[in-house]
Amino acid sequence: MSLPLSDHTPAYETASLSTCDREPIHVPGAIQPHGLLLALDVEERVEIVSANAPEMLGRTVAEVRGELLHDVIGREAAAAVRQAVADDHLFAAQRVRVTGPGLLGRSPVDLVVHHSGDRVVVELEPVGGAGQVVSYRTARTAVSRLTQTRSLTELCDQLAAEIRSLTGFDRVMVYRFDAQWNGEVVAEDKRPDLNSFHGLHYPATDIPAQARRLYTVNWTRLIADIGYTPVALDPVLDAATGQPLDLSHSTLRSVSPIHIEYLSNMGVTASMSVSMISDGELWGLVACHHYSGSHHVSFDVRSAAEFLGQAGSQLIDDRQRADHRLDQLRATTQLAELVARIGADPGPVHDALIADPATLDLTGATGAAVWVGGRLLTAGRVPDADALHRIAELLRSDHGEAVSSDHLAGLDPELAAHSATAAGALVISNSADRWMLWVRPAQVHVVDWGGDPRNKELAAAEGPDVRLSPRKSFERWREVVRDHCDPWLPWQVEVADQVRSTVSHELVRRSREHVAVAESLQRSLVPTETPELADVELLARYRPAADIQLGGDWWDVFTLPDGRVAVAVGDVAGHGVDAAAAMAQVRTSLRAYAVDGHSPAETLDRLDRFVARMLPGQTATVVMAVIDNATGEIELANAGHPPPLIVRTDGATTQPPTGRPLLGAGIGQARTDRVHLAPGELMLLYTDGLVERRGVLLDESFDQLRAGVSDIPNDGPLESWIEGLLAAVPGTMDDDLTVVALRRTGLTTHDSDPSTTMDTP
Repeated sequence: MSLPLSDHTPAYETASLSTCDREPIHVPGAIQPHGLLLALDVEERVEIVSANAPEMLGRTVAEVRGELLHDVIGREAAAAVRQAVADDHLFAAQRVRVTGPGLLGRSPVDLVVHHSGDRVVVELEPVGGAGQVVSYRTARTAVSRLTQTRSLTELCDQLAAEIRSLTGFDRVMVYRFDAQWNGEVVAEDKRPDLNSFHGLHYPATDIPAQARRLYTVNWTRLIADIGYTPVALDPVLDAATGQPLDLSHSTLRSVSPIHIEYLSNMGVTASMSVSMISDGELWGLVACHHYSGSHHVSFDVRSAAEFLGQAGSQLIDDRQRADHRLDQLRATTQLAELVARIGADPGPVHDALIADPATLDLTGATGAAVWVGGRLLTAGRVPDADALHRIAELLRSDHGEAVSSDHLAGLDPELAAHSATAAGALVISNSADRWMLWVRPAQVHVVDWGGDPRNKELAAAEGPDVRLSPRKSFERWREVVRDHCDPWLPWQVEVADQVRSTVSHELVRRSREHVAVAESLQRSLVPTETPELADVELLARYRPAADIQLGGDWWDVFTLPDGRVAVAVGDVAGHGVDAAAAMAQVRTSLRAYAVDGHSPAETLDRLDRFVARMLPGQTATVVMAVIDNATGEIELANAGHPPPLIVRTDGATTQPPTGRPLLGAGIGQARTDRVHLAPGELMLLYTDGLVERRGVLLDESFDQLRAGVSDIPNDGPLESWIEGLLAAVPGTMDDDLTVVALRRTGLTTHDSDPSTTMDTP
């Protein structure tokens, strides 16, 4: 007669199949009956004891609780517990003698100590049980046989055989998890009369997440008799915490009644599992089943099986790497050659990357796509742009590292329509607007399940009155799996990450080269010193933006054939080499037109036509002033540039109106404005970096500039006046800036009324 399910977990209500994924199996409030559990306080007093104390110790629970440990199990055993805690020698069994009339006092005992919160937990089991007599020599010989295997398949087969020989179970299986935690039996050693489970798959619901967590904490778990009567802890709730005792590390922990029913439906009468950990993750389990009654395996044998599982886990890690080492080496070589080709290609990095055939071969993909700078670049077979953007959105990592999926339709059912070209994808990214992905088409897979994996859904469809229980049928159930691609292997994901870092390094390298070239070009074209002029003091300053080394600002000063001096300040849109090259052509052309005798307005109109024709897509602004040093007469023309600022000796300011639209627009005409500059008065030419501030309206910045300039004495050194000017507009400077200040110093009979006139071209 089966026990009520609640007896297995007195600390919580009985779970059902619909709630088993949330079942707190680490705190059942009970243990299995083949041992005794004691939980101690800091003074070594017994605060919690398993209810089988009368059988194990010959004393009632009431007689044990509150007693010092040495009065319960004897001074020798208590000293072993104390030493294990002091040496932090936990989880390992010690062979001791327990005093008392109970079962534990009749033969040697295996004693294991661990911590559970503030409690010291002591577990005791009588020595004995099934399995080989374990020695160092037998364990070493078994490991030697494991190391002699040549492949992952051979290793798993040998591990199953070794653990079955060691433990005496009727069937031992090596069970491997996939990325979705479904399991597959990849190796098996069994009694000849048993049907084979080799190759069968089991759904992830068979081993829920909290059970998998316990497998990584406690590597060995024995159920000596599936029909055991659970032994409750007394009390079930720890008086110090009000919570049940955490038995995650316990060797005696009572298991979930759902799991007991599951094993019973399989005809299993005893079981044991050994965890297999690879790269810190649960790779799989060694699952041991018995069908002919109870099967108590001694602690020594269980420890030896755990040792073999650990050795097998390490060897599995090595075998997995070895099985793919040649492919990984080939991909590494291909990547190095690809990097060399990209570095030698003068075109854009991403264009060179997507055009190279090796880009697909690196990851075994059939298509690839890159989204950068608002452009979509593709290679091979890929779905449409909307699908590519959706895939990138689903898989893109905030930190940019590679993320893969072999079942995109599972993330978004609408992507199933694209499975013929992209059932799975591997994505790398630097930001939401810059990513690269590889895709693979669907491959039809046939999966043999150990029973219908849809059991939970099928039972739920029967209605709320039908209890959901573990499936009773484990007959082979075949499913055709669609909309999945071949899984992305770990080394392929690593290669994708290497592509990401390689592209980033190449972009940085090119950026540095471009900045160096552009800075060199700018230094060769833009004056670093201002010339000395008769009757005029001239000073210029350039400051790059905080986040970039080079912008499109420039200035120039030169003498015209008639003796007047031309001063120009301009700004070419963009940054880097392209902006510097455009700046050079604009500056040179302006000089040529001005020296050829054209007025400032005619010069800018010709310059507009030049930019539109010779630099398509490029735009620029410029303000040009031609000054007669002797008279102070200035001719001004402006093409979309911030207007000059005239500062009178009393601090009053005026700004001539802006002229034609910016250069390259191909519309409008310039005009020449005439301004008289009296001795001591200044004219300021500047770029928009002086007045543009983050979060500040342009009109407000101009007002701040004019107000600030009015407060700066203009009869001191021009250097000091410019420093005051740069502080006049507060806030963070987002762009590079150029300022050119011109102050008239001479006084002649030609000085006239400081008025401003305008000539219509």
